[in-house]
Amino acid sequence: METERYQQLKSRNLFQELLELRDRQREWRRSALNLVKGSEVPVELNPWGLVQWYLHPSITDTSNRALIVWTMHIPPGSRTGRLKCQGGHVYYVWKGSTGHTVLDGVRYDWAQGCVINIPLRPEGVVFQHFNDGEDTVVLVAAQENLVDALYVDQGSGFELLEPCPEWLAAQR
Repeated sequence: METERYQQLKSRNLFQELLELRDRQREWRRSALNLVKGSEVPVELNPWGLVQWYLHPSITDTSNRALIVWTMHIPPGSRTGRLKCQGGHVYYVWKGSTGHTVLDGVRYDWAQGCVINIPLRPEGVVFQHFNDGEDTVVLVAAQENLVDALYVDQGSGFELLEPCPEWLAAQR
C-alpha cells in the first residue's frame, strides 16, 4: 500500500534537489562574511548577560554556520545568569583578572588566560560565571551549532534559571 508520503517522494528527484541546494549554498557563500569584527557586533543585554554574538543560528550572513561563537562581558563583582543546558561550551578568559564558575554546585576558580570547559552531560549541566576582580571580564566562547540537528534543547533542556543582575536592573 503506497501512502501519500510515498507518492510525494516518488514524484521528486532528491539527488537533483541536493545539487540545487549545493548551488544555492555556493552562491550564498560568495557574498557571506568571512571576517566578523568585534567593533561591528553590538553587546546585547539579555537575561543571560552582556553578550556579543559573532556566529549564531539566527545570523545568516556569515560563511561559517557550524559553530555558535560569542563573548560574555561580566562587570566587576557581577555574574552571568544561571543556565541549564546540554553543555559542550568552551570559554577562554580573554580579559579581566579573576573569577569563578559554579558548575553543578561545584566552584571552579579561574584567571585571565584560562580555558573553561562546560562538559556535555546527557542530563545537562547548570552553570554560572562570576567576576571576582576589579575589571570587566570578557569570556570568548564557542560550541558546535547543533540547533538544526538536535534542536535548542539538545535532549536535556535549555532554561535560564536565574537572570543576571544587569538584566534585573534594566527591568525596573
